[in-house]
Amino acid sequence: MFNAERWIEIFQSIRKNKLRAVLSGFTVSLGILLFIILFGLGEGLKNSYKDLFLDQSNNVVFVFPGKTTKPFGGFKSNRRIEFDNSDIKEISQQFASRIEYINPRIRFGGRITYKLESYDFSLQAVAPSNQYIENHILMKGRYLNEKDIKEKSKVAVIGRLVARDIFKEEDPIGKFINIGSRAYKVIGVFQDRGGDVEESYLFIPYTTRQQILMGSDKIGDIVLTFNPEIGASGAVKLGDDIKKFLKEKKSIDPTDPSGLFIRNVADEFERSMQFASVLQIIVAFVGIGTLIAGIIGISNIMVFIVKERTKELGIRKALGASPSEIIKMILTESIFITAVSGFLGMAGGILLLNSVDTGLYDYFITRPGVNFSLAITATIVLIVFGVIAGYIPAKRAAQIKPIVALRDE
Repeated sequence: MFNAERWIEIFQSIRKNKLRAVLSGFTVSLGILLFIILFGLGEGLKNSYKDLFLDQSNNVVFVFPGKTTKPFGGFKSNRRIEFDNSDIKEISQQFASRIEYINPRIRFGGRITYKLESYDFSLQAVAPSNQYIENHILMKGRYLNEKDIKEKSKVAVIGRLVARDIFKEEDPIGKFINIGSRAYKVIGVFQDRGGDVEESYLFIPYTTRQQILMGSDKIGDIVLTFNPEIGASGAVKLGDDIKKFLKEKKSIDPTDPSGLFIRNVADEFERSMQFASVLQIIVAFVGIGTLIAGIIGISNIMVFIVKERTKELGIRKALGASPSEIIKMILTESIFITAVSGFLGMAGGILLLNSVDTGLYDYFITRPGVNFSLAITATIVLIVFGVIAGYIPAKRAAQIKPIVALRDE
């Protein structure tokens, strides 16, 4: 039950020994503050790794052509490997159950002009599947479709940044822009979670680009997404199987490391997240270390406090205070100081993390934060240990005989 006299005594004791109370509270606040900040920075580090993969699906596999370093199958070394339309068709058929989307890409250069103004943006010739592989969100109009591919249409889909810079306040849909010496009709505008870089692209049908290149069927590289059901390990095997298939088709030595390259985003993402998790665990251990240091600090201070008040406690016992009343008095004071300081440290840590938010982006820490339930749990743990730290010396002090306590200086 609430005992007004006991609380009056506690506040009088705190006012009388301000330095002691401040030192006790500071130890608790600092411990929980550092714990929350370190955990928050660890979470921010993990968020940074996640954001690296925001501009595309996590189940993407890239296939790039290279240059052979070994002679094989009657071909000399230093042969540049090229992909063509038949590779897309055969990969789609050979690995149909494991592939979700497949996209041929041709990167090319060219000046973009509109109303006598010239612009430089990234240009690619792609298939309609590019929309789903790159996670493009259509803002206006439509994306490339199969009819555009079949008819080799001179149409273009542009990023939000391209639309903003070229057309300003105009609606770009239906307008014509020149890429090099050829006119293309703008049919859609997209946005991308990857931001300005990803939104500065312009896409045309890959067959249109091939027609411009004198009817060539060559493509630059291949991008595909795998069926999520096969998982990261299945994606690695899919990449290996595609590499083996293409090496056989293109007569590349199986041991040649440079004939073609596979980049598996799922594998990269998994390894990056594992690395981030390890770093987060290390940071967590440091945070727990600060918490333990805070607990040890509280214990030492409470031992000192009880030792300092031995004579006072002896007088109280001589005046009739029971051992349980002595323990309750010390524990209540310990709980009060620890609880107030702990929650102040917790609030300070959360406010500090919220205040920096994107301010640590240059240090590869994005949206640092800590789970509120974790912060509460850590604070309660510190309070509990503060109670234990106060109980042990309080119990010993309560057992001292008044005459012994009064002799103590």
